[in-house]
Amino acid sequence: MRRRGGGDRQDEGTPGTVVTPSAEFPPLTEEELGALRRIGEQWEGAGDGRPPPSPELPIDPSLRRHRGGPTPGRFGRLAPIAMFDVGEPGELVATEPANVPGTRLGRGLTRVRRALLGPPLTSAAVLYERMRKLVALPVLSSDLLSSVAYGPEAMLAVLVLAGSGALGASLPLTAVLAVLMVAVGLSYRQTVVAYPHGAGSYVVATDNLGVRPGLAAAAGLMVDYVLTVAVSVAAGVSALTSAMPGLTRFAVPLGVLTIAVLLAGNLRGVRAAGNLFVWPTYAFILALLALLVVGYARAGARGFEPVAPPAVPAVEGLGLLLVLRAFASGAVSMTGIEAVSNAVPAFRPPEWRNARTTLGWMVGMLVLLFVGLTVLIHLDGLVPKADVTLLSQLARVTFPTGPWYALVQAATALILLLAANTAFNGFPRLLFFMAGAGHAPRRFLHMGDRLAFSDGLVALAVAAGVVFVAFRGHTQALIPLYAVGVFLAFTLSQLGMVVHWRRRRDAGWRRRAVVNAVGAALSGLVLVTAAFTKFTSGAWVVVVAVPLLVLLSLAIHRHYRTLQRSVALHPAPGGPRPRPALAPAPLLGAAEPGAPAEAQELPQQVRHLVVVPVARLNRASLRALAYAVSLGQPTLAVHIAPEDPEGDRFREQWEAWGDHVRLEVIVSPYRAVIGPLAHYLEALHVAAPDVVLTVIVPEVVVRRRWHQPLHSRAEHRLRRALSALPGVVVTSLPVHLAD
Repeated sequence: MRRRGGGDRQDEGTPGTVVTPSAEFPPLTEEELGALRRIGEQWEGAGDGRPPPSPELPIDPSLRRHRGGPTPGRFGRLAPIAMFDVGEPGELVATEPANVPGTRLGRGLTRVRRALLGPPLTSAAVLYERMRKLVALPVLSSDLLSSVAYGPEAMLAVLVLAGSGALGASLPLTAVLAVLMVAVGLSYRQTVVAYPHGAGSYVVATDNLGVRPGLAAAAGLMVDYVLTVAVSVAAGVSALTSAMPGLTRFAVPLGVLTIAVLLAGNLRGVRAAGNLFVWPTYAFILALLALLVVGYARAGARGFEPVAPPAVPAVEGLGLLLVLRAFASGAVSMTGIEAVSNAVPAFRPPEWRNARTTLGWMVGMLVLLFVGLTVLIHLDGLVPKADVTLLSQLARVTFPTGPWYALVQAATALILLLAANTAFNGFPRLLFFMAGAGHAPRRFLHMGDRLAFSDGLVALAVAAGVVFVAFRGHTQALIPLYAVGVFLAFTLSQLGMVVHWRRRRDAGWRRRAVVNAVGAALSGLVLVTAAFTKFTSGAWVVVVAVPLLVLLSLAIHRHYRTLQRSVALHPAPGGPRPRPALAPAPLLGAAEPGAPAEAQELPQQVRHLVVVPVARLNRASLRALAYAVSLGQPTLAVHIAPEDPEGDRFREQWEAWGDHVRLEVIVSPYRAVIGPLAHYLEALHVAAPDVVLTVIVPEVVVRRRWHQPLHSRAEHRLRRALSALPGVVVTSLPVHLAD
């Protein structure tokens, strides 16, 4: 691997899918393009081998000659033709009103959604939805830094089982955990450099260890992200009820409400969510720094002499097993350290350098806060209590009078409630990469109105809400589930990086491999310890869930592989060519218009236009085009592109096929498909009410009910959207999956 001059970033792309609004429309491979060209040659006209003449259509698909003429349509008060702007030659651009549903209920729901989440953002705005370092730090570190509010307590809660005399073991354990934090942090800094387009544990493990280890890492991360939301919200509610005990009976509703607020905030987009969550994180950092400064000043005034803790009877002996359990419990403070490596594309350029710097800041602050709080708790002689958090006790001792205790508790409660924002940033991106590889439903590739991965955000909120309610919001009941999944991902990611450096063998590869190997060894130690010592306390749930998620991902991939075989491009070995299409028909305006579409009772009255929506050129779409052309009627193909580059790429593929059917590309900058397509068909109908529009849509026929969520079911949504429009027929062309 070569270096770029003056830099240390690896000149390498990330395997998988680049985060872009066009990710739903992957380009054809060279092999597929070759097959497409050969198929196009078989579409040539019979006899002399020349392509058939381009047929005239009964409607001008560019809508240019109808500007300002047609009256408003039935879908809304605006004339549908005015919903499209003319962009580059051969291209229409859907305006914002084209995304609004046609029904009154749909329009009302759209107004409510935009009032809550804001107006939709165009695909071009994705470059402006990037984060600068000062915004990325609180957005991506809220989970990592907030865990110091319950990580030391989780460790001490295990040690105190051996009596108050065992609490002194927290100091060497803290030193070991600090080494682990630095080692894993350095490892992920190297991951950011090696995979500058964004690669969490899933991509790294898949690229270097294989598909199944990658899926195991992804499953561990998914469990971790769900538990991050549940644990963070539970800890935040606990901090709130510690200060205001009267709210204890409302803990579960408060937690569910918090998850809903987090979902709404993140649905507003990366930049809006960042602006929303910046100040709570910085307020928490400043509050803890003030707590440490004042606390150590008070300890220094007495010569740093530790206060004797209150006597606590021992219920277990201080053995190796107890120490390992305490070590694994304290390691939960590291959850969220991988968030930056997942979100490298969310940074402003240069992405990899800004991400690496932010990760360095995060790890430095984590070590400072974790070590500082644990040592200060030891100096003040505090022990965990069931009804008051350890951080609340420390704040009360440090600030016995004045408003500072309330400020520390308020900042802690707020950061814990908002710490789940890190998971809301990482979980949808993980599903995005998995969907790009066919291991998760493809709907997770779609960017919503605000350029956020809306489906992934909703999935995380629902899963975390179910876990939170099931455990009644008890933090200590959730923590045993916490460490196994995340440290499985850490271990596999670091092992993958060791293999990565061994394969590349560029300058300094041994040093980098050693750093990742140390991180893998320490993470593996925590993984085995947590799985063994906490198995009966709840870790068995994660041990069972991870393999099940891996099996589910493999089943999804098998289904998509079957679908790919069914729609792959295969040139026919020979035989008759399709009949060249259409008898020329004059453009609208060159012939007398006929009766309205639904008043045509004689065959000679019916004028046809067959419309074929084409998302990607594959066997299914070419079969739909062949079927449409075989009807002998004027045929128009329509492609909805989320941005200009994808539209240009599709036109090139269309020309490689042979441009045998008139193509109209509509750029939908708000990434909606059904709305712009339905309004475009209405615009065609308004331009020529006497023309019957027959829309032919390929429909995948699935054999099992659980396969249905893996497909968009666009033909059903399009049929519902067009049900109120006369003169439009939607025909489904079944695509049966190959065995």
